[in-house]
Amino acid sequence: MRHTVAELQGSKIREVANAGLGRSDVLAFWFGEGDVVTPDFVRQAAIESIERGETFYSHNLGLPELRQAVAEMLSEQHGAVSDRRIAMTSGGVSALMMAVQTLVDPGDKVVCVAPVWPNLPGQAQILGADLHSHALVVKDGAWTLDVQSLIQQLGTDTRLLILNAPNNPTGWTLRAQDQQALLAHCRRHGTWILSDEVYAHLYYESSANGCAPSFLDHAHPDDRLIVVGSFSKSFWMTGWRLGWLVLPESLTEQVGKLIEFNTSCLSVFVQRAGLAALSQRHSLVPQTRQHLRQCRDTLIPALNALPGFQVATPAAGLYAFFRIPGHSDGLDVAKRLVREAGLGLAPGEAFGDFSGGWLRWCFATQDLDRLGQGVGRLQKWLGL
Repeated sequence: MRHTVAELQGSKIREVANAGLGRSDVLAFWFGEGDVVTPDFVRQAAIESIERGETFYSHNLGLPELRQAVAEMLSEQHGAVSDRRIAMTSGGVSALMMAVQTLVDPGDKVVCVAPVWPNLPGQAQILGADLHSHALVVKDGAWTLDVQSLIQQLGTDTRLLILNAPNNPTGWTLRAQDQQALLAHCRRHGTWILSDEVYAHLYYESSANGCAPSFLDHAHPDDRLIVVGSFSKSFWMTGWRLGWLVLPESLTEQVGKLIEFNTSCLSVFVQRAGLAALSQRHSLVPQTRQHLRQCRDTLIPALNALPGFQVATPAAGLYAFFRIPGHSDGLDVAKRLVREAGLGLAPGEAFGDFSGGWLRWCFATQDLDRLGQGVGRLQKWLGL
């Protein structure tokens, strides 16, 4: 086994969840997905595809009509995006991994903004990158980016900057002016940007296009920029494993080769489900966003009402990220909450060295009462 693989850390979220396996009494909010089943019309599109016998290989880059539909959606939101820049992938995770495989050689300097979902830095580590983390800073419970400090870390020796915004777990979102500043700096230095924007549609602030600020709003088609998107969160399709890459056109064929060596291609019935979801995106995505806003606005005030809690309202995403006063070990607290309170949360330690002692609560649930029940269990465990 490669030494790099042997040194990879297992998921601390799974470590907590495994402690609650088999317990029907646990209210689980640890994973980054909701409990809403994929809409029926999406499922029916997949069923009809299977019944038509569409069980064979498809193009490495995805069905042409699906690539076109994704390009049309992105063009509505961010200005013209050609379908020749779109590669469909087996989920956002696969998209991110292939982007890193495309760009990074062993020893290349890679900078990743953290706290962040552990797959992003982990993928660079697997490929032997010289990985550096840049920490967000906390102000009144909200995580923010010191852009000038980050820019100072990005020299001519930096091959790749990895950003996840809107961010998992913090809810931090890049401002348009910060994206412009980073793009300009990376152009001057020849640095690539990999932007994980899978939460872009789950943006709760006022927005002309219904999305969080995106690098696609400012970038040229041939910029050294790769943007990753996914059907998982905003279309209730986590288990379908359907994502996409937006690439400079010069890279599309190269990524097609990587897809061949990684997964070969996507299942056709999954792509038909994606096409169905996109066909009703103008109603489905706003409905999803509105429901999740209600979830957020139920949980955040309830947590802020607990003595000593200071929880920032996330501008986007699925998560409340917070600390419990007097408790500095988030992994220990998360395990104890499962064991002693029947409450399943994700430990901040899962998201890097900068968020130890924090907890992530995924508020994406069909039943808002579950959030209140969870807060009640937390309150009782604290003896409040």
